[in-house]
Amino acid sequence: MKKSFLLYLTILAVLSTIFTYMFLSKQVAFEQKRYEKTTKKLRDSLSLVSNQIADASYFSLEKNENAQNYFDTSSSEKTIQYEKLIPFVTEKLLDLNSNPKGNPYTGQDQIGANKFIINKVRILNHRWIIADFSDGEIWGEVLLKYFVNPDDSISFEVNQSLLYQK
Repeated sequence: MKKSFLLYLTILAVLSTIFTYMFLSKQVAFEQKRYEKTTKKLRDSLSLVSNQIADASYFSLEKNENAQNYFDTSSSEKTIQYEKLIPFVTEKLLDLNSNPKGNPYTGQDQIGANKFIINKVRILNHRWIIADFSDGEIWGEVLLKYFVNPDDSISFEVNQSLLYQK
């Protein structure tokens, strides 16, 4: 009786070990497949988002080498670095929001009680800027030309402006 009990116990232990081994090896294989699928899906998503960002920033001074080269002149002391120009031009344009009648480069006169101010600016290349503006109720966009003057000041010119309907 004692021998058969030990035999059954040994068989049970061997079977338990075999089943545990099979379960864990299948679980590892399953987890590896799941990890590979998830990694592939994440890489595809990252690639898609990267492409969308590249497409969205296609029209920008940061990505346009031809527009960047416009600021590289043969005289090295007059070369303008576009990395410093972008925040400088943006700041100069947004500083005009403090005007009591609103930013003059929205291309729109004040309609209601609030003045039009520029909210968001995107420098497209060495000559054009697109900007979003509003008075809190009415929204619009403006296409501007900008010029870097010989004295390193910036001048702006409204090219086209539009207002969206309420």
